Amino acid sequence: MSGLDARNARVTDHHHDHGRLLVACAEGDQGALQTLYQLEGACLLGVVQRIVHDRAVAEDIIHDAFVNIWTRSHTFDAGRGSGRTWMFSVARHLALNHVRRQGREVTVNDDHAERLEAERSLDAGTAMEDTFDWQGRGDLDRCLSALEPERRNCLFHAYVDGYSHSEIAERLDRPLGTVKAWIKRSLHTLRECLS
Repeated sequence: MSGLDARNARVTDHHHDHGRLLVACAEGDQGALQTLYQLEGACLLGVVQRIVHDRAVAEDIIHDAFVNIWTRSHTFDAGRGSGRTWMFSVARHLALNHVRRQGREVTVNDDHAERLEAERSLDAGTAMEDTFDWQGRGDLDRCLSALEPERRNCLFHAYVDGYSHSEIAERLDRPLGTVKAWIKRSLHTLRECLS
C-alpha cells in the first residue's frame, strides 16, 4: 500500500471518531492533528469563509483554529458534545471574533450599495432552497433533512454564520417573530428527532 493509500485509509478509519483523535492530540500525537485537518479542514474553511467573506482571512483563521485545537485539545469534554462540534465551535468563535474586531460598519459607494441590495433581494427570492452544503450521513443530518429548507437555513444562519435573529429576518425578508418561531420550533423538532 502506498503512503497516500495508507493515509487515506487512516482518514476513513477515523471519520467518525473525532473525540478519540482530540484525545490523541492532547497526548502529543501530531498525526492525529493531521488526520483531523484532512477530515475537516476544507469544511471548516467553508464555514469560516461564509462568516468573514474573505478567503485569505478565512485561511488565516483556519490556521489559528488548528493551533487552538492542538493547544486546547485537553479541554475537549466528550460528555458535552462531539469532537467535530467542538472543533467547529473553535473555528466559528475565532471567525466571529474577527468580525467583531472589524466592526459592522462598511463604507460603500452607490454602485456597491446597489449590488449588495440586488444580492439581498436574490437571497430572499431563493430562500426556499438550501443555501448550505450540509448533507452527511449521521443522525443529525437525517433530522436536518426533515426540516423545510427555509427553516433549516434559519438554523444555519444562526449557528453557522452567527447571524442574530434580526439579521436573519432581514436577510430572508421575513418578520422577526416568524424567524424566532421557526428557529425555536426547528430546534425542538431536532431534539425530538435525535432523542
